[in-house]
Amino acid sequence: MVKFSIVIPLGIGRNAEVLDSLKRITYKDYEIIIKKGNNASENRNSGAKESKGDIIFFVDDDAYLDENILNLADRFFQDNPSIDLVGGPQLSPKSDGIFARISGYALSSYLGSYNMRYRYKKGKLNLDADSNYLTSANCFIRKTSFKKIGDFKTDLYPGEDIEFFERAKLNGFKLAYNPDLVIYHKRRRNPYLFSKQIFNYGMVVFSRVRKYNQRLNPLLLVPSFFVSYLVLLPFLYFINILFLLPILLYSLIIIVYSLFISIRNLDVLALIILPFSFLLMHLSYGVGLIYGLVHKVYK
Repeated sequence: MVKFSIVIPLGIGRNAEVLDSLKRITYKDYEIIIKKGNNASENRNSGAKESKGDIIFFVDDDAYLDENILNLADRFFQDNPSIDLVGGPQLSPKSDGIFARISGYALSSYLGSYNMRYRYKKGKLNLDADSNYLTSANCFIRKTSFKKIGDFKTDLYPGEDIEFFERAKLNGFKLAYNPDLVIYHKRRRNPYLFSKQIFNYGMVVFSRVRKYNQRLNPLLLVPSFFVSYLVLLPFLYFINILFLLPILLYSLIIIVYSLFISIRNLDVLALIILPFSFLLMHLSYGVGLIYGLVHKVYK
């Protein structure tokens, strides 16, 4: 038996970059299980079944780990015996390129990710966390608890982790967020890959709600209403020029917000790229939501 089983789902054609930082880990009571395949949930599930550790650590193949993360996780579980699962933030690495770095600012902001921003920044310790705080890219769970909660859904991507955490919460398992359990995770390097990522997040929302009868936060629908407004704006303008006010207000908000983030991070380029990143996020998520709804209706 070992203390930790580190389960790494490895995509086809990808390298397990996380192994480089695992060499620097100071804690030594662990095993590494790499499962290769196109379905990350299947990889995690099969890795968990093979695990021999008391605690399973799910981490993405392209993550970079803080050298003390296993020590901190071990101490956390000892100090909090009632907690079944704990996760931490996935921060942007300093080596990220310009667009990736600045899209990381957007992801970690209230305007960009709302309540999910703590997945991408260090917040406060939360011993009653939910899916807003947690991600499968950085997740520790007691093996006994994983067996009771059940597997990650293999037909739901990329929303399988949200479904898993909400199912665990609904069934009385105790979830926590520890900002000290840090990993560094690369952001998408260009606008196309970034918009595709956010589109996919929006696309699976209705699938998760329909298939597994999970709750839908009404605020998630705001981007889709925004997209609909923009599509109708040329017609609305001819009805009344006042219909331009929402887009003018939106533009002012993202510019002011970008200025604030640029100053806080001492990053002049953020002032130029962030407004575009915010717009790309909101449009991509909104279009993804609409696509996920319409695709099911006409499938």
